[in-house]
Amino acid sequence: MTSALLLAHGAGGTVRANFSPVIPALARKRPVFSVDFPGSGTTPRATEPLELDDLADRLVDAAGGAARFAVLGYSMGCAVAVRAALRYPERVSALVLTAGFVRIDDETRARTEKWRRLLGGDRRELARFIMSVVLGEPFRRAMTPEQEDGFLEIVALTLPTGVDEQVDLVQRIDLTADLPRLAVPTLVIGTKHDRLITPASTRALADAIPGARWAELDSGHAPALEAPAEWTRLIDDFLS
Repeated sequence: MTSALLLAHGAGGTVRANFSPVIPALARKRPVFSVDFPGSGTTPRATEPLELDDLADRLVDAAGGAARFAVLGYSMGCAVAVRAALRYPERVSALVLTAGFVRIDDETRARTEKWRRLLGGDRRELARFIMSVVLGEPFRRAMTPEQEDGFLEIVALTLPTGVDEQVDLVQRIDLTADLPRLAVPTLVIGTKHDRLITPASTRALADAIPGARWAELDSGHAPALEAPAEWTRLIDDFLS
């Protein structure tokens, strides 16, 4: 049995939404632990702005008695994973960072601002916007109208209550000072058709981490939905 794995989800997501298609395969080789951040799943919504250190502590607490573990971060969860590695260097054995960023660029900032503006309006309109930035264009073109309607319905019905606080954190994240201090094996995975976190932003994340490896998925910002088998293979190969 290899060391355990912690899962750090993205803004506006949950562990189930961001990882459920890959958890069974990942769990065949190692224990897998996770936690929903404030305002996601059954975790109560925060009453104050979210901070990376608090999310990192919550994440590591989810590992219980596991002495050593790797962390798989997705989107916002990449920043949480980085902070966990810096705060708990004796416990974090490796990082896999997917669709992450050092800090968001102007294109992503504009999209996150629109996301926040739509939160108080029509859920269907919000769901259509989320679909437009989360799904890669090749994957979306291949969807049937029925599949699109089903996706929109799921998004509209399952949007976490803490999205605004989570997106606010995304807008404030800046890992510039953190990344040169990382001293743990790291794989950074880009998502080639991403329309939320630009591929260039994820490549910049890899370039800023000493010794980081780089890989790329033929997907948009939803690798668990668009490329689960390949995502699992990249994670397993690296952690092995």
